Formats: sequence, structure tokens, C-alpha cells
Amino acid sequence: MRIHLDTDLGGDPDDLCALAMLLAWPDLEITGITTTLDVDGMRAAYVTHCLRLAGHDDIPVASGAGLSLTSLRRADPVVNDLRYWPVDLEPLPSSPGAALDLLAHSIDAGAIIVGIGTFTNLALLEVARPGSLRRAPIALMGGWVHPPADGLPAWGPDMDWNVQFDPRATEIVVASAADLTLATLPATMQAQVRRADLPRLRAAGPLAKLIARQSEARAADAAMAALAATHAALPADLLNFHFDPVACAAALGWPGASVEDMRLRTDHEGDVLRFVPDPGGRPVRVLVDVDGPAFAEMWLERVTSPR
Repeated sequence: MRIHLDTDLGGDPDDLCALAMLLAWPDLEITGITTTLDVDGMRAAYVTHCLRLAGHDDIPVASGAGLSLTSLRRADPVVNDLRYWPVDLEPLPSSPGAALDLLAHSIDAGAIIVGIGTFTNLALLEVARPGSLRRAPIALMGGWVHPPADGLPAWGPDMDWNVQFDPRATEIVVASAADLTLATLPATMQAQVRRADLPRLRAAGPLAKLIARQSEARAADAAMAALAATHAALPADLLNFHFDPVACAAALGWPGASVEDMRLRTDHEGDVLRFVPDPGGRPVRVLVDVDGPAFAEMWLERVTSPR
């Protein structure tokens, strides 16, 4: 099986958690990694750093879109914070069009294209090379169809960062992809990184140690302890959510991810783009449920096992 990862790695460490899991997934080839919202190539530098830590620096990486197609806003990664990244890494900008070339190469190689950042690169590929997204399975971490389960934070579609930061890109991809899976925000919230995971992460390789450090920093920066204290379905030792790793696992057919066929259309409520069930909408596979504890254990086993 082959996969191409399109990511905004460099902020929330769930992208790092997803990459580490994919590197340890059996019988999987990562054909390429492209970075989105990467104005100067710093996200690409972080990806390359992670690949080196894991001994996989043979995977091609290209930095892609810098700005939201919708608003022309930028969203920079974490910089100059040793809790997350070494401060001496140099940006790795790519030549114009390199990310689109790498995406096209992965499509030609038969890869599943998984977007775990904003979908700007994928939209630009379709605009520049019409019909590209019809030639590959596309899986996106994003979308909001049904509310979160009881006891989880009652986050609505406005909290769906990947969709809302560039809704125009989302609409282009949804309209263009022939084979589309949405790993919705409410479903992916059901799997979490916990403080109880830290000993195993710290005892494993350098990439797992980096995950441990970043997860602790993220928990402090995002006040995860306070969030857990007010939501019964969250563990008291919550560090982060496995949004992106769950999306990748669902794309690869992990059996603990429950997917349903739906017909959806996009709709705007003010500035918020949401997905609405509609018999006349386009067919989409939608992640609706996740065995959270089973996923968390599977993820932890993969990223901490010697390779």
C-alpha cells in the first residue's frame, strides 16, 4: 500500500504523531510528503528533521502553498521554542510547483492522498492540472456532520481548522475528488494521547521522545487539563487528541474506524463551511466512530516498537 501525506506539521503535534505512525505501519510505502501553509519552508524542515530521527530521510519532501486561497492569510509553525523543535534548523523552501509535482508523482504511483492540514495544495493541484484528484483516493482530516459524542467537548464546525482556514480549497477538493473519505472532527476526538503514554514514548527512539516532549508542551499551551476536568468522556491525564493519526488509520482501513457511506453537500453559515446530509449530494465515506482505547494502544505500540 502506498500513501502520500499532505501536512501542516509544525504546530499541533498530532501531525507528528500521524507521521510517526505511518513510518511504522507495516507494508506501507510513503511516496512523498508535502507541506501546506509553509511560507518559507520551515514546516518542510521540521518534516525532514523527523524523517532523519527515524532513519527515513529517503522519503521526498516538498514545501507547498504558503497562504490560504480564501483569505490569503498565513499560519506559521512554532518557531524558537525548544519545547517543540531545535532552534538551529534551517528552512527548506522548494521551487515553485515542486509540491504539485510530488503530489502528481504520488498519484501516478497509485498512492492514497491523505490531507491532514488545510487542503490548499490539493486544490492548487486540481486548478493547475484539472482532473488530478479524480485519479486517486483522497482522505481528509476534516469535516463536521454530526455533533461529538456525549461527554466530549461540544465543538461545532467552526472548530474544524483544516476546513475553516481555507474553505475555498475545501470546496474545490470536495467537488473534484471522485473517491473521498472525511475523517470528521467529532469522530477523531475519540482517541487521545495521555500522560500515561509518556514512559513508553520516552523509553523508545528519538522520534517517540520528540512526541513526548511536544505532547507535554501542547497540553500546557492548550490547557488540556482544564478541558479534561470539565468533560466526562476525556481522561484526566489528557495531553492531546489523535485527530490526524486517526484520519490516516481510517484511510488505510484500520478496522477500529467505522465508516459510513453518505451523500453530502457543502453549505455556508456566515463564514463557516459545513457538510450537510442531502440525498442529492455527492457520495462520501464518512468516519463516524472510532474505538478510541484500541486506537491509542495500536498507535503507541507502533511508534514505540524497535524497527
